[in-house]
Amino acid sequence: MRLISHRGNIKGKEPLNENHPDYIQKAIDHGFEVEIDVWFEKGWWLGHDSPQYAIDLEYLGNPNFWIHCKNMEALAYLQNTKYNYFWHDVDSYTLTSHGWIWAYPNNYVVAGTQSIAVLPEIHKTDTNLFSGICSDIIGDYK
Repeated sequence: MRLISHRGNIKGKEPLNENHPDYIQKAIDHGFEVEIDVWFEKGWWLGHDSPQYAIDLEYLGNPNFWIHCKNMEALAYLQNTKYNYFWHDVDSYTLTSHGWIWAYPNNYVVAGTQSIAVLPEIHKTDTNLFSGICSDIIGDYK
């Protein structure tokens, strides 16, 4: 089971810390993979609603990252990399560049697929059919 911290959160939402490189590193140090929000606007940035924390492209090469492209420029640029990235808004499902099904909350999948249940705590989604979980309370799943 892949255990993915949502924006660095482990024990609940912390909006003031989410997507900060130090906060992300703490989640990795606890043994989790991390979904991060990435922008490209005259350089690379982390941040959920807007670019907040400047990073370089090499930072995104961490194999623990699930990169959520927040604008078209980030998506277009990452298309030429081997990084694990995706784009979604309110789609029921999206497919990551590494072939994983990223399932929006309260959606099901077929057993045996490479699939991630996103924020299953919102709708008490049964995670048994999924091969990974992305959550703000990922520590509860360890």
